[in-house]
Amino acid sequence: MCYLRQVCYVYEKCGHVYPMPDQQVQCDNPRCKFSPLHPKSCSGSSCKQTCKQFRGHPQQYSPQMAGYCPGCTGR
Repeated sequence: MCYLRQVCYVYEKCGHVYPMPDQQVQCDNPRCKFSPLHPKSCSGSSCKQTCKQFRGHPQQYSPQMAGYCPGCTGR
């Protein structure tokens, strides 16, 4: 099942958090309507009955970055 990855960089020296744009992680399952392998011909009520119609829960990832954030580094 496709899902979104939400990344927030946490800078250890200043404590600032920088959220990044969400990234779509693709599952390559032809039965997932968000997958690049989902057939274009699959649509309508048959697609709703046989294919996953929702993305999975977002994965949240917060890497700890040594040092200061870009805003504090430029001061």
